[in-house]
This record gives sequence, structure tokens and C-alpha cells, in this order.
Amino acid sequence: MTDFMIHFLICNLFIGVIIILLFGLKRIFRNTLTGRTQYNLWFLLLALLAVPFLPVSSGQPAAFLARLPFGVRGILSGGGGGAGTASGAASADTAAGWMNDFAISVSSRTPSILGLILTGVWTAGILIMILLVIRSSLRLRRIKKSALPLQNPEVQTIYAGCLRDMNLTKSIPVYSTAFLESPVITGYFRPRIYLPIHLISDCKPSEIRYILLHELQHYRHRDNLVNYLMIPAGILYWFNPLVWTAFAAIRGDREIACDASVLRILDKEDYRDYGFTLINFAEKLSHTVFPFSAGLGGSMKQIRRRILNIAAYRKPSTLKMMKNIAVYSLTAALLAGLSPALFSHASEDEHYQWSASGQNISSIDMAEYFDGYDGSFVLYDLNNDRWSIYNEDQASVRVSPDSTYKIYDALFALEEGIISPDASGLAWDGTLYPFESWNQDQTLASALSVSANWYFQELDRQMGTDVIQSRIREIGYGNENISGSPDSYWMESGLKISPIEQVKLLTDLYRNTFDFAPENIRAVKDSLRLSASPAGTLYGKTGTGQVDGQNVNGWFVGFTETADNTYFFAVNIHAESNASGSSAAEIALDVLDEMDIWKQPDGNREG
Repeated sequence: MTDFMIHFLICNLFIGVIIILLFGLKRIFRNTLTGRTQYNLWFLLLALLAVPFLPVSSGQPAAFLARLPFGVRGILSGGGGGAGTASGAASADTAAGWMNDFAISVSSRTPSILGLILTGVWTAGILIMILLVIRSSLRLRRIKKSALPLQNPEVQTIYAGCLRDMNLTKSIPVYSTAFLESPVITGYFRPRIYLPIHLISDCKPSEIRYILLHELQHYRHRDNLVNYLMIPAGILYWFNPLVWTAFAAIRGDREIACDASVLRILDKEDYRDYGFTLINFAEKLSHTVFPFSAGLGGSMKQIRRRILNIAAYRKPSTLKMMKNIAVYSLTAALLAGLSPALFSHASEDEHYQWSASGQNISSIDMAEYFDGYDGSFVLYDLNNDRWSIYNEDQASVRVSPDSTYKIYDALFALEEGIISPDASGLAWDGTLYPFESWNQDQTLASALSVSANWYFQELDRQMGTDVIQSRIREIGYGNENISGSPDSYWMESGLKISPIEQVKLLTDLYRNTFDFAPENIRAVKDSLRLSASPAGTLYGKTGTGQVDGQNVNGWFVGFTETADNTYFFAVNIHAESNASGSSAAEIALDVLDEMDIWKQPDGNREG
């Protein structure tokens, strides 16, 4: 929840920019846009306000958070970015040779105090706003119960004439009440018009007609629906002053648009009288009405603006309407382009959006090998350009790469000159780790073999965050999000990737579509070599995500070279426990064996 709160606040920055943009556009085109078009522009904002709550993948806000300094990011997100403080719990899995898997347990992230405070304040504000809405609705309910159906014969006759003027076949019930200062229309499915008793007695017949035409225009344009949309938006965005400024503008533009609709059916000589109706009753009409209603009233500032617009009103020409359509369409396209910045709420199972159409894909049943695990298997046949996938839905789910990311971390370090194929050694600093194989100097080959975290963390420190982020974007690694601790962004933290993407990246590495130095590609490839036989060579890397001492995420990714073909594969498994890289490797080898792609020879990992 605190994650969402941080992202939601960032989204509000983008929303503020969009609101300012809309005000700017309305000002630039104020002489071009009709009152109705200016009002309709706000519909785009109401649609965008819902976007942060849609269960879609993180967009710009996540990237924004990722670019923050780690210290600031830690304050906002609780310091771990999903990782937390490492403990020295080793994987309990046992296997021979290279299938030995070494994993560091990370702690479930504890929300930051700031995140908890922000969430609490936001929630409290929501509750207060809900209580205010309930109070308003109860007041409206009391008015509904006390109101009486309109009995005045003269007003009934005027109302019937208004229905004919607007070609409305449905008669909206009209009620009179002593508890309102301004006429309103409420309800969407069962609308009602409420007229204050004092206005019925004080107004001339022509003024009553103008009032009724105004309320009926609200009905025709379904303005109460906008009111109902603004209520939840106001509750959720109660803290954003720009949203409230926009809502005030919506109400003002709504009345101006409604005035324009009334003027379109009036004779030109009636424009002046319609304006005088507002002036004569400005003090009475300026009282605030209910959030569920639309009416003739508003603030004194709004009424003054409406009178000026009535005085300047001219029926729009065809050319002006075409200009309005063009401006509206361009604005909608612009805001649609900005909308990805508002995708703040990532679903728990973030999916890689893979265009499978045009792909040569076969679905295979390997469920028997995944007993006790949720998982998937992906295989790409290079020569035949063919994909074989078990559980395609899971194969597109992005999860933490854990130690499989080290393949590309090593490649980045080689490209940056931190290490070289001939000089990849780093000295152990004497820090004791829970695995004896980590407590010694390492080369690229040995560090990948024993998955020595400190080696790759040192590479990251020398490269720097900006370089890492740039390289990850360059190759298109998963969600490209390195938020979290600089030492653990790839361990059950911000960085995530799907099995399909793993296979795609391995294929790109093999082909060197990155256009990296061939010797660096070869060095990484050689370091991934696991086993060889007369039938071919196996390359790969395991990865284990261990949280609170439990293996919850297991990977085995790699490829096999045979005499006449190359196959790229990825296995991912997850469970509440016992989902390790070594378990994923066992599954992968069994599946490859069944598919007659790779037969595991006797013996351990080479090199």
C-alpha cells in the first residue's frame, strides 16, 4: 500500500501538469472554443484521474522513482526496494556439481515511516470526505421527502412549452421546496427538478421559462453523470489543490455550456432577458448546491463570467465547429500520449506484453515436471525459428531475475572496461560470507559459477547507477526498473523479467544483436559453460530468490549447442518454499531430455 502511495503522489505531479496544460489550452483557444467544447475538455481529465487506479504495469512514475538518488528512494520506499537487509541463510538444496545453488536471504520490506504516515493521512482524508458526502446526500434525501409535486398551473403550462421547445418526450418530474435557494436537477436514472418556492412567486413567466430550459439542458447533456464522477475523484484526490481548482472550473464551464445551449433555442432578442434573469437573482442563485446536482446557481464570480459570455454569445459557424473538433481531437491525442505516466499501480503479476501473432509457437504439456510449483518452461529453436512453451500465461509474468541477472551485469562491466576477458579478477575484501566459496578472490568465471554476490556488487559500485540504468535500457532488460537498494535491486526487488524475455535476451546475446565487443560476448558465454558431451554443450545460470529464509523463486536459463542447432531455454518456478535455482535446473534438464535436446552426461560442471 505504501508503494502505491508513493507512486500515487508522483502521479499527482503529472496530473498537476496536465491540469495546467488544459488551462493553458483553454486560454490560448478561448476565442475559438465554444462553451460546450471547453466543458467537454474536462471529460478527458476525469478519465485520466482514474488511470492511476487501473491494474496495469508501472510506467513513468516507476521510472521516475528509479532515477531518484538511492538515499531519497530509500526514505520513500523503505530502503530495500523489495529487498531489505540480507541475512546469511544459505540454500538448503543439495545437488551435484554446478547445480549447487547459493542464495542470500533477503527480508520482506518494511514500509518506511514516511510511507506509513502518508498512507494514514490519505486514508483519514478519504474517510472525512466520505462522511461529508454522506451528510450532503442525507440532506438531499430530507429535501426529497419534504418536496411537493409542482401544483402551479401557470408554471406547469410553461414547463410543457419548454419540453416542446427542446423536443423532449420524457417529462422530468418537477417539485417545489422551501429548503433550496437555487433551482437544481438531481438524479441520473430518475431525475427530478426542484424549484424554490420563493422563485416561483418572485419570477416572471419568462424568467421561469429560462430557469426550466436551463435545468432541462442539464438533463439533456447528462450533467449529473459528471457530478457522480467528480464525487469519487474528489474523495481520492482530496489533497490536490489543482484537482479542486479544475473541479471549480468544470462547474463553471458546465453552466456556461448550459447557458449556450439555452441561447441556441432562444430568439436573439431574448438573450438580454436571459442575462437579466441571472443578474436579478444573482444573490439568491450564488448559494452552493449539492455535489449530486446541477443547477442555475454558482458563485458570484461564476455568475459574472456567465453574464459576460451571454453578452458576447454568437451562434457558432460551421467553420468554428470544425476548429473545435480539431482542437479537441488534438488535445485528446496529446493527453492519451501522456496517460502512460499515470500508470502507478502495477498488478501483482506484471506481464510482458508479447506480440505472439506471427510467432511460430507450440504449446507443450510439461505439467508433470512442475509438481508442487507454479512455473513455466520456454524453449526457442534457433534454426527453425520455433517457440515451445509450457504455461504461456506464466511465461509472460515478470518476476525478479535474482542471480540470472549476473550474466548481463558481467557483460556491462566488460563493456565499460571495469574488467576484461583476460583480467576479470577482483580481490576478496575479507568480509565473511555464509558460503566458503565466496570467501576468496574471484574471476568472472568463478564468480558466475558460485554466484558470488559481492563480485557483482563491486562491479555495480564501479559502474554507477546511471551506467547500469543506461545499459539495462539499451538491451531492454525486463521492466528496466532498478529501484531499491543498489546492492540488491535484482534480488526480489524492483528489477523484474519474464521467462520469454529471458530467452529473447539470451538469443540476442548469442547473436550479439547488442553490437557489443565480440570478445566480451565470448567471455560471458565461456563463463556460462556448464557441461559438454559428444552431443553438444550446455550453457546456463541458476538463480534463487530467498525471502525470510524461504526459497520462493527459482530460475534456470541458458542454451545448448549441438552439432547442427542451438536451443535457448528458461525455467522459472515459484512457491512459498523450496523453489530454488537447483530445482529449476533439474526440471529444465528433465524437459530437455524428454524433448531429445540435451542428455545430461555424467560428471560435474566443467571449468
